[in-house]
Amino acid sequence: MEGGVVVVENGRIVEIGRRTPPGAVEQDLGDALLIPGLVNAHTHLEFSSLKKRLGKPGISLPEWVRLVIGQRPTSRQVDKAVAAGLQQSVQAGVTTVADICRLPSNAYADAAVCPRSVLMQESIGYSQARAASALSAAKQGLEELGAASQRADGRVSLGVSPHAPYTVSPHLIRELVSLASERRLPVALHLAESPEELELMNSGTGPFQELLEERSMWDPWSVSRGATPQDYLRILNLAPHALVVHGNYLDHASLAMMGRHADSMSLVYCPRTHSYFQHSEYPLAEALALGVRVCIGSDSLASSPDLSILSEMREVAAKHPTVSPDAILRMATHSGAEALGVNDRSGSIRPGAPADMVAVNVPGGIDGRANSLLESVLNDDQPIAGCWIGGQAVV
Repeated sequence: MEGGVVVVENGRIVEIGRRTPPGAVEQDLGDALLIPGLVNAHTHLEFSSLKKRLGKPGISLPEWVRLVIGQRPTSRQVDKAVAAGLQQSVQAGVTTVADICRLPSNAYADAAVCPRSVLMQESIGYSQARAASALSAAKQGLEELGAASQRADGRVSLGVSPHAPYTVSPHLIRELVSLASERRLPVALHLAESPEELELMNSGTGPFQELLEERSMWDPWSVSRGATPQDYLRILNLAPHALVVHGNYLDHASLAMMGRHADSMSLVYCPRTHSYFQHSEYPLAEALALGVRVCIGSDSLASSPDLSILSEMREVAAKHPTVSPDAILRMATHSGAEALGVNDRSGSIRPGAPADMVAVNVPGGIDGRANSLLESVLNDDQPIAGCWIGGQAVV
């Protein structure tokens, strides 16, 4: 809508039109696009104190995981890192973030400005013998995160994150999905992230088997030989909201299955992390054509240069020229909110919704058609020009 006016009262959008109501205080944004607040559907904020990415471009995932284990912050360091990540997110126009939480943090409640946050309690337990204690720890972690969320002005909700097929047994994933279903929580699982993960699933061999052996986590009976990502998708499909994180090596059958269950299952694409590991071409166009709901994540500063979802959108535009600007915008806003089950309060500009919005300046010399304006922004490198959370200007 050219020259549109969004009317905000008490932190919520009450009207969208072309005229400023009598007596209202008007803020003219100039030549800018006003879009919904950006949604980061997957990140690990505990690594937000890192000064640079771990390893070198093209590093294998198992080798990178070794580096991550060595760089994990202590409980004392987590608050500082998460606070830095929240600040970076807001400055980049991210108004909703799904954070994978290994340890509880007070940063969500203590931050002066905090985006709406979905705290996904991370669980690890590859051996079958660890399943019961890992499930108990997940429940305890949710209680601790819940206590923090109660002090965060209603902007924080919870979720569950069995880490990945190379760190969590199918049995434990089923138990965590059941727990999430009982509590109506979203579930996030890293899946089909690397060839080494697929090798572990299929034959129980390879670099991830060696890493598990090194860490005394290997259980040869944990996963049936010949397992595929679809076996894990069938488990995830029982959750009210399931996020398949990365999915770099999902085949056509797996994507088609996700497309058939797009009401409850979503794919999270982390574009710059994907590029950093130099994976095979991401199956984005195929996923969208099959009806998969795709959203965007930043992963962490261990694999991405910053937490800007706008920069991730620009990476998508550069890597996937056949994907429309409108589709990229939806991935970074409404689709992410739907994936997390928070689309009632995030991801769109509409009457009744919280006024979470981002302004991005439009480069000069561009015509007024919506797609042309959006395309110009995606081909530009300017930062955001403004950000509002609940009607409050935070940038």
